[in-house]
Amino acid sequence: MNFTLLILGMAIITVLIKAIFFILGDRLVFPAWLNLALSFVPVTVLTAIITPMILSPHGKDLELNLRNPQLLASLIAVLICLISRRQLLTIAVGLLSFFFFQWYFST
Repeated sequence: MNFTLLILGMAIITVLIKAIFFILGDRLVFPAWLNLALSFVPVTVLTAIITPMILSPHGKDLELNLRNPQLLASLIAVLICLISRRQLLTIAVGLLSFFFFQWYFST
């Protein structure tokens, strides 16, 4: 029962926080420095989610070696992104290299 109340409480608080921005709409104006800071939030959140999956894919220790397909594929993807600046190409090459390394190391 306590977990149910906890989950309901968190849901209510989350909805209220998000509803404030929709209700106030254009009346809520952030300073320029805060808008700039908020523009970096998606990149930092994505980095915080992806980095542990790359460096520690099995959830235990860091796997900083050449038998880590996630690490190798991410390095290739970063290189492709720096060279080409094309997102779709970066995603395609990153996925293909990941699947290749995963297949190669499993045989």
